[in-house]
Amino acid sequence: MSSNGSHVNGNGSDAVGVSFESFSETFSQVPQAVTVVTTKNGDDSAHGTTVSAFCSLSVDPPLLLVALDRSSDLLKLLRSTMRFGVNLLSGDQAEVGLTCAKKGADKFQAVSWTDEHGLPRIDGAAAWPECEVQELLPGGDHVIVVGLVTACETEEAEPLVYHRRRFLQLT
Repeated sequence: MSSNGSHVNGNGSDAVGVSFESFSETFSQVPQAVTVVTTKNGDDSAHGTTVSAFCSLSVDPPLLLVALDRSSDLLKLLRSTMRFGVNLLSGDQAEVGLTCAKKGADKFQAVSWTDEHGLPRIDGAAAWPECEVQELLPGGDHVIVVGLVTACETEEAEPLVYHRRRFLQLT
């Protein structure tokens, strides 16, 4: 770490970035939709994780992206299934967001979901894009998953938002 709290880029270049603390504090100010990205395990059970790095990428073709930690169990499954769903949580689903943010294979026992075209869809979610993996791209300590949206639906519910390290409901 340099004297100004910055780090040398991990890929060996001379590019310098800010400290983890500075980066984290700055981006806590950016409101994020709370999503749970889901797929199925080999035994047909649901698996998923709470993801804040999610956005639309392209309209033609319809693409979105999510970023998953390189060590994510979900990422390992996506490499096999090549399909996933994005559950945009509704304002009253903070507990679902917290549950799915934890590690463990049994977290979906506490989450109400249905099978939607072979993917776990969380009941009551505000929106549901269904995707096929198009690309897996390096993104630092994460992998950027680019998905082709093959189906999507929305509900009347307002989405859950994460801002300043807490969940908020839009009114």
